[in-house]
Amino acid sequence: MASIFNALNIGYSGLNAAQVGINTTSHNISNAETEGYTRQRVINSAAMPLYTTAGNVGNGVDIMEISRVFDNFVFDRYTQISGDKEYSDFEKKTLEELSTYFPEIDEVGIKADLQEFYNMWQTFADNPDNDAIKLALAKQTETLTNHIKQTQYQVTNLQAQINEQLSVNINEVNSIAKEIASLNKSIDTAEAGDVYQANDLRDKRNVLERDLARLIGAEIKTGQLESNIQINSNANLRTGSYTISVNGFNIVDGTSYHPIYVSKENSPNGFYDVSYKRQDGVLIPIAEELKGGRIGAILNLRGANLSTTSGMPTDGVMQNVVTELNAFATSLIETTNNLYAASATKRMNSNVIDANPANSILNSSLNVKEGAFDVVLYDIDGNVAARRRITIDIGTTITGVAGSNSIEGQFKTQTDDNGDGNATNDIDDFINFNWATYQNGDNAIEFVLDPLADSRGYKFAIEDVLTNNNFNSGSNFAGAFGMNRFFDGDNALNIKLNTALNDNPTALRAGSAPDAGDNRVALNMVQHQFETFSFAVGSINYDATTYGMFDLIATEVGTATNSAIFRNETTTAKYNATELEYSSTSKVNIDEELTNLIKYQTSYGAAAKIITTIDQMMNTLLGIKQ
Repeated sequence: MASIFNALNIGYSGLNAAQVGINTTSHNISNAETEGYTRQRVINSAAMPLYTTAGNVGNGVDIMEISRVFDNFVFDRYTQISGDKEYSDFEKKTLEELSTYFPEIDEVGIKADLQEFYNMWQTFADNPDNDAIKLALAKQTETLTNHIKQTQYQVTNLQAQINEQLSVNINEVNSIAKEIASLNKSIDTAEAGDVYQANDLRDKRNVLERDLARLIGAEIKTGQLESNIQINSNANLRTGSYTISVNGFNIVDGTSYHPIYVSKENSPNGFYDVSYKRQDGVLIPIAEELKGGRIGAILNLRGANLSTTSGMPTDGVMQNVVTELNAFATSLIETTNNLYAASATKRMNSNVIDANPANSILNSSLNVKEGAFDVVLYDIDGNVAARRRITIDIGTTITGVAGSNSIEGQFKTQTDDNGDGNATNDIDDFINFNWATYQNGDNAIEFVLDPLADSRGYKFAIEDVLTNNNFNSGSNFAGAFGMNRFFDGDNALNIKLNTALNDNPTALRAGSAPDAGDNRVALNMVQHQFETFSFAVGSINYDATTYGMFDLIATEVGTATNSAIFRNETTTAKYNATELEYSSTSKVNIDEELTNLIKYQTSYGAAAKIITTIDQMMNTLLGIKQ
C-alpha cells in the first residue's frame, strides 16, 4: 500500500537519478578531449509500481545502465580507413623523400653528369694527346661515379632506415596485442553477470584496436551484434568471442595473445624477416601476408620477400630502384670497359674471378655472350703485328691445355696468325696467359707481354668482334672480365675510375694503336651514348641506351611518387568523412552536455522539492497529533 514514506522514497530515487545523470554528464565533459573516449548516456526506467485497490501507483525511477553511444559499423569503417591512411601517409612521405634523390627535372643529377662525361670524351677525341683534357676527363668521371654512388647510398640508407622501423613497429604491435589481451580479461571481469558495461575499458580497447589497424591493418572479429535504440538509433555493440587477426593469423584470442617474431639473424645484410609461430612451434614467414597499415607500407617499400641465399629483398619499390641503379651502373662499367680494352697496353689484369676456370664461361655468373674477340698486337710504330681471334661458345672454359676450347688453350695454340709462314711472330710468341692466384686466395686472369716484346715497344689490345654495327652484339669478354678496364667496381656503390688512371690521368688513351693522334677509342666512347644495351633487372632485360635506362629509373620513381600523392589525397578525403561520421555519433558535444547538465540540475531541484513537500506534510501530521 502506498504511503507517505513511499513518496519520500520516490523523491530519493529522483534525486539519485539526477545525481547519476550529473555525474555522467560531468564525466563526458571532462573527457571531451580524451583520445578515443565515447560519450555515455544514463538509461532510466520507471520502478516497479505498487499494486493497490486504486490501481498501480508509481514507485519512482530505476537506473538501468550507463551505456556508450557507439556504432560498431561506423567504428569498423573508421578503423579500416585509419589503417589505409597510415599506409598511404607513410608511402607518400617515403616516396617524396626518394624522389628528391633524382632531381633530373632541374637538369642536374646523374643524367647531366653523364652528358658532360660523353662531352669530355668528344673533347678528348678532338685532342687525343692533350694531358689537360685527360685530367678534365678523369675529374668528370669522378664526378659522375661519385654521384651514382651517392644516389645509391641514399636509396640503400633510406631502405635501411625503414627496415629498422619494421622491427620497432612489430614490437609495438606485440605490446599493444598483449595490452588488449589484458584488457579483455579486465572487461570480462567487470561485465561478469551481464549487469554492467565496462565503458571506459572498452573505450581504451577501441583506441588500441585502431592503433593496431594503423600499424598492421589488423581486423577485429567478435561475437553477436546487439543494438540499443534507447541510447541512439545507430547505437550497437559487439559482444561474445573476441579475436584480432592479421590476414588470417590471430594475434589476440580473447585473453591470450600470440606475438609476431622479427629477426635478422639469418640475413647477412641486416634485413628483418617477420614470422608467426604455429601451434606446433614452427615459425612460418608472414612478411608477404602483411599488407595493411604502416608495416604493410614498410614491407611494400623495403621488399617483403627475402632471398634465402643473400638475405636481400627480391621485391619492393626501394629494392627495385636499388636493382635498377645497379643494372645501370654495371652495364655502364662493362660496356665502357669493353670498348676501352681496345686501347693498347702492355699488361691486362682481370677483376677477381669467382667462377670455376674449368667450367663453361657461358654458364657462369659472368655476363659473357657467345661470340668472339680479337687479340691485336701493335709494334712500336702503331702497326698491327699480329691478330688472333678467340671464340667463345657453350663449351669454352677459362683454362685448358694448348689447342683446347678454352681461353688459355686458344692463346697458347701455335697458329700462323699472320699467314706469313713464320712461326715466331704470332700472338702466342708475344703474350703470355696466366691464371693467377693471389696471397688472399683470389683468382684472376693476366695477359702479359713477353719481356723481350715489351723491351721492343710492342703493345696489345682486345677488340670485341661485333656481329652487326651494334656495340651490344659482341662477346663482352673484356667488359665482363674487366680486362684493361676504364672503370673499377661492379655496381652502383663501388663504381669508380680505374685506380691506376685515377692516380695518373695522363695514362688515359684515346686511341687503339700506340700512335699519336689515334682517337678511335674516344670516338667509340662518344658513340656509346647512342647505343642500345641490355640492362638485366632481376629476370627482366631492358634494351635501352644508357640515357634511356636512367630515364626509366627516374620516371618510375616520379610516377610512383605522383601515384602515392594522388592515392593519399583520395584516402585522406575518405578518412576525413569517416572520422566526421564517427565523431558525430560517439564524440562529446559540449553544447549538448551543457544542456543535459541544466536538465539534470532542474530534475535534481524538482526531486528535492518532492522531499521538501513530504517533509512539510509529515510536520503537519505530527502537529495534528500534538
